[in-house]
Amino acid sequence: MSEEELRKHRCCFTGHRPEKLHLPEEQIKSLLSEAIKQAIHDGFTTFISGMARGIDIWAAELVLEEKNKNDKIKLICAIPLMGFERSWNEQEKQTYRSIIAKADYVKYVSDHYFRACFQVRNEWMVNHSHRVIATYNGESGGTRNTINYAKRMGVDIINILENNR
Repeated sequence: MSEEELRKHRCCFTGHRPEKLHLPEEQIKSLLSEAIKQAIHDGFTTFISGMARGIDIWAAELVLEEKNKNDKIKLICAIPLMGFERSWNEQEKQTYRSIIAKADYVKYVSDHYFRACFQVRNEWMVNHSHRVIATYNGESGGTRNTINYAKRMGVDIINILENNR
């Protein structure tokens, strides 16, 4: 299958860190779960997580739950650079490592830190996806930049906060 064909079955995530979200974690996870199930219903089988705290980690965990029920579901972890999780607390690091161990593929987008490495990771995810599941509340930052990039690239965007703000 060509890259273009594979891309039609891939979906990635973008969203704010937990401190920028204005809804409880459980509500966000429920909305994410619904969006993932809808994507699977729509024919998406591979999901790409940027593995940041909050939305990315929660989405990866939910994808892994779906993968346990359906062996066609795949998880790709797109990580900006090795050691990305270095400053996280021990529980966050443990969750991160557990997800990576269960992923079907891990992509380190850069071998070193540079100012735009997170945006490069986000663009890599969009460039390899046909849909973006976003948790976007309108605030500026990486999530907005990723959504704007996805729009320019003609990638479908589903914002789970659209009717829940």
